[in-house]
Amino acid sequence: MTTPSPVRTERHGDILVIISDSPPVNALGAAVRDGLEAGVKEGVADASIKAMVLRCDGRTFFAGADITEFGKPPKGASLHEVIDMMDASDKPIVAAIHGTALGGGCEVALACHYRVAVPSAKLGLPEVKLGLLPGAGGTQRLPRVVGVKAALEMIAIGDPIGAQKAADVGLIDKVVGEGSLEADAIAFAREIADKRPIPRVRDKSVSPDPEAVEAFRKANGRKMRGFDAPEACIACVVAASEKPFIEGMQFEREQFMKLMTGTQSAAQRHIFFAERQAAKIDDVDPKTPLRPINRVGVIGAGTMGGGISMNFLSAGIAVTIVEMQQEALDRGTGVMRKNYEASAAKGRIKPDAPEKAMGLLTPTLSLDDLADCDLIIEAVYENMDVKKEIFTKLDAIAKPGAILASNTSYLDIDEIAAVTKRPEDVVGMHFFSPANVMKLLEVVRGAKTAKDVLATVMDLAKKIRKVAVVAGVCHGFIGNRMLAPRQLEANKLLMEGATPQQIDKVHTDFGMPMGPFQMADLAGVDIGWHRDPTRIENIRDALAAEGRWGQKKGAGFYDYDEKRNPAPSARVAEIIEDFRSRSNMPKREITDQEIVERTLYPMVNEGALILEEGKAQRASDIDVVWIYGYGWPVYRGGPMFWAQTEGLGNVVAGLEKHGFKVAPSLKQAAETGGSL
Repeated sequence: MTTPSPVRTERHGDILVIISDSPPVNALGAAVRDGLEAGVKEGVADASIKAMVLRCDGRTFFAGADITEFGKPPKGASLHEVIDMMDASDKPIVAAIHGTALGGGCEVALACHYRVAVPSAKLGLPEVKLGLLPGAGGTQRLPRVVGVKAALEMIAIGDPIGAQKAADVGLIDKVVGEGSLEADAIAFAREIADKRPIPRVRDKSVSPDPEAVEAFRKANGRKMRGFDAPEACIACVVAASEKPFIEGMQFEREQFMKLMTGTQSAAQRHIFFAERQAAKIDDVDPKTPLRPINRVGVIGAGTMGGGISMNFLSAGIAVTIVEMQQEALDRGTGVMRKNYEASAAKGRIKPDAPEKAMGLLTPTLSLDDLADCDLIIEAVYENMDVKKEIFTKLDAIAKPGAILASNTSYLDIDEIAAVTKRPEDVVGMHFFSPANVMKLLEVVRGAKTAKDVLATVMDLAKKIRKVAVVAGVCHGFIGNRMLAPRQLEANKLLMEGATPQQIDKVHTDFGMPMGPFQMADLAGVDIGWHRDPTRIENIRDALAAEGRWGQKKGAGFYDYDEKRNPAPSARVAEIIEDFRSRSNMPKREITDQEIVERTLYPMVNEGALILEEGKAQRASDIDVVWIYGYGWPVYRGGPMFWAQTEGLGNVVAGLEKHGFKVAPSLKQAAETGGSL
């Protein structure tokens, strides 16, 4: 029995409407491509047809290529063949766009001779976000339609644009009625049916615009640093303005294949799938009924509590925020309002959004006011006794079925849950600072955390636009546990002869936003310090005792000017030298490679132990934590993916060379050619 084609045709007098119906997003898989080819051939062959309209059923126009086909043998008509055939049609084709026309979908629209769209439609070429470029003529057609400047934004940054902006730049010929797309597209097709010559994008030319290219590089250089794909996208757009269409297409193909077979795109595609995989919990049924969350309580209005609250307020969820003192409460809510107003001033949110969000906030000094909350998140400082005291009180105040969460970044959730009579309702929700900006949420599953609690929190994470990863209970969970060996080795390397700036530079050259000592200065050198200036046991103690607490004091591992620009510190060099001489440790030359082997390889080793102990569900979850929580460069795919590209044998050899005890699973994977 043959499977029916997802593409059908309907005749409306002299107009043939070609309709794709391939849920959920009309991805351009083999069956859809074959159906499009058959539909266009039908229209071309029928003498009674004057023009064609291409549209999609369901919630969207073609939302892109079928990413599950990547790396598999090609089947059916290629997208290139379908697009070339549409382009060459001697009868005009009108693309009728609703939802999103992304990637290959946008390239299909560009191969049509006219484009109409409903006001809510979005068009874009986001391939750069997967380390690729539009590979079916997008880099050559789009500049010919919208010019170099607009094409660079759409191709090398990859953010979609709305229908009105698309019309303004010439990508859309007409914005049509939201509820009458097909009828309006057919009427438009009749208007242009006899117009000749047919406007083929490939026949257009675009003038070179070196100034626009230079301005684009300048404006986006920092964002694109380290990535191969944006540079290839820029080169292709330039080629569109300098080469004939056929030569430009050949250049696009070469650049596409280079990216497709490179490690960066493999890494970015890995993270694309890993993020979706992280949302799945192995032993929790995706159909598990969720607990309703209509009001959230947050304890603590400091940096974390305020940021956490903003996530819910922005999603339209009411928040009750509790502080001990009125002054702290006013300060915290004032910062929240200021943050919202700054975002509105920059056009990131609507002008009325600050008022709407703050209108959902109830500030209070009484824990009793949390009695009607469905989820309560404790966000006070890292002290087990304080957290236990709060959870004991919450146990008496919170209504039955309320979820009780701690924002702890290190502490034992099971120990916290044990002070309540409802440990099944207790879960860790570890937000990352600043909590209203950072995308990661580590959801810490206690030994007794109920499955519906877990499912509810994971679902809620999506509503507040977080990427959630489930972690088991252990010191530091996934991210901070892996950070610890890196920081430890970085401090040892200082004593052996490396400088803070050398160690930090290795990390920033690798693609990290900052190195271990830049991070310490930003967070505060005094965090976790015992506060006794006479007790100096390590370099950090010495810095803290002198008031070198990092950026906030203008001095830490670096000296800072009034704009917080860092410079190497002669005083820090003295402190390190003093420690070294008192420890009788000879100073030696440290290579950059040794820094990699001793700070990054141990993180992979710790990740392998986390997996062995079942504290993370899968290696890709660990990668998601490091990409979204710590700024690991996405083009390296996270520490566990990077270890595979580095060669697990090399990682093991490096660890053994420096005397580390290698995780058994890591060693075994290296010996058998397996993966983590």
